[in-house]
Amino acid sequence: MAIDLLARLYDPVMYLPERMLLRDHREYLVADVSGTVLDIGAGTGALFPYFAESATNGELTVHAIEPDEGMRTQAHERLHTLDLSAELVGARAESLPYPDNTFDYVIASLVFCTIPDIESALDDVARVLKPGGEFRFLEHVRGSGTLGTLHDTVAPAWFHVAGGCTLNQETGRLFQNDARFELLEYERFEDGLTRAVPVIRGRLKRRQPSVRERLSFG
Repeated sequence: MAIDLLARLYDPVMYLPERMLLRDHREYLVADVSGTVLDIGAGTGALFPYFAESATNGELTVHAIEPDEGMRTQAHERLHTLDLSAELVGARAESLPYPDNTFDYVIASLVFCTIPDIESALDDVARVLKPGGEFRFLEHVRGSGTLGTLHDTVAPAWFHVAGGCTLNQETGRLFQNDARFELLEYERFEDGLTRAVPVIRGRLKRRQPSVRERLSFG
């Protein structure tokens, strides 16, 4: 019941951030996407309207995963209001139910903060992404200096009231330092509306898998 309530409250709580802060970032994530795309942790379907707009400009096949049943129900409801066909399944990012080299794009939007094993999740992103394909991300991260210390202090309580969100995640280092990807773009925002909770966004291109990776995946 508490989880379902959280799912129902999510969109109202995010109403102002979506319009004042996140719109430009979400447009960035879906700009010029084509082919087959995977939305990791779709939540209530916040990216679906942007996919629907992109789909009018070319061929686009959308897949999405969301482990939370309440969120997934609302995402299905949103799909019914859009001119968009998407396959939405209940799955976790650490164990994506897709074959190797399936997607042209994998997109993560404010989701790695809720993934317990972010290294395993990135492993599976690399596995299902085609060589030359893009991993695009938008994530909030731990602040610097005093703000970071504050994040560390309140993170345990935040985790419980925010549906398993880790406030002091340092996802950017993981993304920037992964040799399986070429870093195409990386930006950090920590002024204005993002002063209290910094945000990162960027694009990584999947390199050709090494022999060791191919043996591991195979």
